[in-house]
Amino acid sequence: MPVIIPAFILWNTLTATQPMLPEAGHGLQFDTPVTVWDEALPLGNGMLGALLWGGDKDIPVRISLDRTDLWDLRPVEEYHRPEYDYATMQQWEKEGRIDDLLALYDHPYRRPAPTKIPAGRIELMLDKQGAFVNTALSLADATARLKLDATEIAAWIHAEQPLGFIQIDTTQTIHPKLIAPAFGGENVVDGQDNVVGGNSVATLGYPAPEQKSGPQYQSYLQEGWGGFRFAVYLGWRQSENQWRAIWTVASSYEGDDPYALARDRVERALDNTSNNLRQTHEAWWHSYWQKTSLSVPNPTLERQWFLDTYKFGAASRKGAPPITLQGPWTADNGKLPPWKGDYHHDLNTELSYWPCYSGNRLEEGINFLNWLWETRGNCVEWTKRFFKLPGMAVPMTADLNNNQIGGWRQYTHSATTGAWVAHHFYLHWKYSMDEDFLAQRAYPYLHDCAVFFEAVTENRDADGKRSLPLSSSPEINDNRPTAWFPSITNYDLALIRWTFNTTAEMAEAVGKEEEAQHWRKCLDEMPAFSKGKDGRLLVAKNYPLPHSHRHFSHLMAIHPLGLIDVSQGEAAQRTIRASLKELEKKGPSKWTGYSFAWLASMAARARDGKTAEKALETFTDFTLRNSFHCNGDQSGKGHSDFTYRPFTLEGNFAAAAGLQEMLLQSHTGVIDIFPAIPSHWKTCHFHRLRAQGAFLVSAQRHDGLTQEVLIETQKGGPCRLRALDNPEQIQTYTLQPGDTLRQTPKGVFIRHRQSDTWELAQSI
Repeated sequence: MPVIIPAFILWNTLTATQPMLPEAGHGLQFDTPVTVWDEALPLGNGMLGALLWGGDKDIPVRISLDRTDLWDLRPVEEYHRPEYDYATMQQWEKEGRIDDLLALYDHPYRRPAPTKIPAGRIELMLDKQGAFVNTALSLADATARLKLDATEIAAWIHAEQPLGFIQIDTTQTIHPKLIAPAFGGENVVDGQDNVVGGNSVATLGYPAPEQKSGPQYQSYLQEGWGGFRFAVYLGWRQSENQWRAIWTVASSYEGDDPYALARDRVERALDNTSNNLRQTHEAWWHSYWQKTSLSVPNPTLERQWFLDTYKFGAASRKGAPPITLQGPWTADNGKLPPWKGDYHHDLNTELSYWPCYSGNRLEEGINFLNWLWETRGNCVEWTKRFFKLPGMAVPMTADLNNNQIGGWRQYTHSATTGAWVAHHFYLHWKYSMDEDFLAQRAYPYLHDCAVFFEAVTENRDADGKRSLPLSSSPEINDNRPTAWFPSITNYDLALIRWTFNTTAEMAEAVGKEEEAQHWRKCLDEMPAFSKGKDGRLLVAKNYPLPHSHRHFSHLMAIHPLGLIDVSQGEAAQRTIRASLKELEKKGPSKWTGYSFAWLASMAARARDGKTAEKALETFTDFTLRNSFHCNGDQSGKGHSDFTYRPFTLEGNFAAAAGLQEMLLQSHTGVIDIFPAIPSHWKTCHFHRLRAQGAFLVSAQRHDGLTQEVLIETQKGGPCRLRALDNPEQIQTYTLQPGDTLRQTPKGVFIRHRQSDTWELAQSI
């Protein structure tokens, strides 16, 4: 008979089972005014975004507005010409027709559109504005506040509805001003090429907005390209002691009359005198923070994790477009956003969604996969038009509809980008164990990618192995002709090998054994990775990493794909050690912020907590004071030669994922608790991080020892767990849906879903 353990004996200090909600110290508070938009306090709900800033004697209180489906979607004319195809690209590369290649592939990206576009700004003036005191962002309830003497302005965006709120408790008269972007203004060109947001929004050539106003509202309707329209509406009410305003942005994607939609939305909300909108907003964020939390003895990393986890909740939401380069916070400086505010699929979108898996944010992360699925028809059409091959490739730079928009041809027209995004279908399946998602979404998506890879690698190399006609490694050699390599790169090879292997795994899981065998055969026909004598991964055959470089594309096999892992033995460990040593030797002079964030996960996979911690600490020097990752080193400490500050979000979210990787790993099918924490982290805990297999894991560590691990299973099945007393020992337990497993230094116990008692668990 099983040994029954009374509950009161087992349960004493259950820190790991309790979520740690964000505290005041995790948020933002500034004692000096924010005078530029990209240091503002961010608010959002996936669809709407806002930035609160200003409030000093020279700048009124400002709220920058955004909506994530505001896009100029004019097509790239060159990509519909007869000469636009893969065979012609190969021929022109062979003939050295560089000017023709640049004109057809690279230069269209310099034009203003297609591009993400901003929504405008609200400015507030008070009769007696008063001196600036402070401004703060509360993460717990997603509310920004700005204090001027005795007057406080509070702003928030409803967590679920497309409504923004402003509240000022005052007897003063408030003078609001709704300002549209200067689409109809002077067409200013400052000599830049729009790649880093140099030119004004007027270069889009839109007409001036249609503006309306009354005693209690201001609004405008803006016409964009191709009949697209959007409306911004600001309404307010003044009572004896309070000024209350609500704003929204509506687009023609919602209906034929976005102005009427925006007006009605705001006026109905203003007439709602109950407090239920605020209550439902706070309830959503409370639930969000209950899902997962952590505490580590490095306050810098802990605070950055809470800030980045907050931004993820504000930027990614089911039903909204996925996260672009700047998410719902498009530039408010009269210019086009950096890099068009687009979708970059050679790193940026992928890193942005890394934290949602182990971070237990699958519901907030599913919008990326839904969008990829809904736009796959455009990708298939582009594959047929450009590659003239079956299956599906995915463009690297893309607009709201996942259409190719150009740029450096070696990456925008890479053959392997589809595998980068397909990796997220695999991760969602493994972390959710959703069989319907596997059968209806994940396997079909990867199958289409695998079909394309089989076709595009039909040519064989000198050894009879499959290869690519053109192969690159982002962003080695930038867009010079040498960015194409004479042999397949480790970047392309890792993605193709991973796709064939994973498609076979999925085929087997859905009962398609013949298809699984076919994809394994294709995998066997691919070459091995190119390595140096010391085992390190090269960029390509006989081509080591030449110098410091921001993109670790040649190390994809280590992370995130996990094709080479420390669990595989000495040969793999040697490759990982040598590859990371080379990064250290080349140094970070040409790194950006996301490089350090990515390094944290790589070091964690290598079980090097010291390097991971240092990388995440350095990452914070690449952020502005509101925590936005801005690519260049802002600290003056000389971490990198890059000191520029266009802000993009992928570094933030990769940093959050890196800390999670230090605390929990499960990519090998084994749940590893605290696999990569520094030796001086004697006390830390986390609540309900998610492991592959649909396990929710909580753990606490005290005095340098793991005291408790709690594993809740959603789907049941075998749970493989590394033993606390012997890291070399893997224990396997059979669980039913709803069971809870508790691991302590005294043993492993199990509680069944409908039981209040714990039994001593037996490993199988």
